[in-house]
Amino acid sequence: ATTAALAATMAGSSMAVGSEDGTQPVGREGGGWVLSWSDEFDGPAGSPPDPNVWGYDLGDGSANGLTGWGNNELEWYTADPANVALDGEGHLVIAARAADGDLECYYGPCEYTSARLLTRDRFEFQHGYLEARIRVPAGFGLWPAFWLLGTNIDEVSWPASGEIDVMEYVGRRPNEVLGTLHGPGYSGSSGIGGRVDLGEPVADAFHTVALQWEPGRLAWFLDGQRYHEVTQDQVAPNEWVFEQPFSMLLNVAVGGNLGGPVFPDTVFPAHMLVDYVRLYQPESA
Repeated sequence: ATTAALAATMAGSSMAVGSEDGTQPVGREGGGWVLSWSDEFDGPAGSPPDPNVWGYDLGDGSANGLTGWGNNELEWYTADPANVALDGEGHLVIAARAADGDLECYYGPCEYTSARLLTRDRFEFQHGYLEARIRVPAGFGLWPAFWLLGTNIDEVSWPASGEIDVMEYVGRRPNEVLGTLHGPGYSGSSGIGGRVDLGEPVADAFHTVALQWEPGRLAWFLDGQRYHEVTQDQVAPNEWVFEQPFSMLLNVAVGGNLGGPVFPDTVFPAHMLVDYVRLYQPESA
């Protein structure tokens, strides 16, 4: 992460596409792109992410009517710096940790704590090229994700709100990255998903994940290479619900329907590092 790109973006700069300071996305299709917003996660070690951008989901989902966050997850989400903070080296760190037993989850004493950040009511957008550089943690039972939810979720509920999973990783599939679209008639296990197998552990290095979102079309990228695409025609006769603002989420879940059981050799704390999140718009926009 670099402060130069963020400062220029906040000043409304449209620096030349093709420079090496983050103003050009790693992968994209079509014409030129201009950096319109970014969070580079620069700040002192232990400080929280920008509160003007990021809020928190808290607990085990029970207070939200989503016990286990709707997926039988095992973690209790907090805003504690032990679970979410900047590292002072240009990264956001989300840490899943073994709990001390003092918190009560829906299944008994909580076994794990973690964090789930969201930009709802703070930063929302529609269309563009969204890119993040992330290093996921290794371990069976871990389920880190970078994803989007429609901002009308309170009015229409999920999945009518739409969900775009820019990146999901589950430790029991150590070589794979997943990207999935959820909407009315194509949600949960019926979501329209794609995956890429790196042939080596995803958690061994940082990777760039991205979504190119245009009217009637979404495309997923890993390290600059497109691996999945969904168009409005593909979901018909089901409703296409992706022409509205969405907000972003970053989290590390533990266990759950997709995460699977936590193996005894999974190491805690388990850290997801986020180098940056950047949003680009077409030059002509």
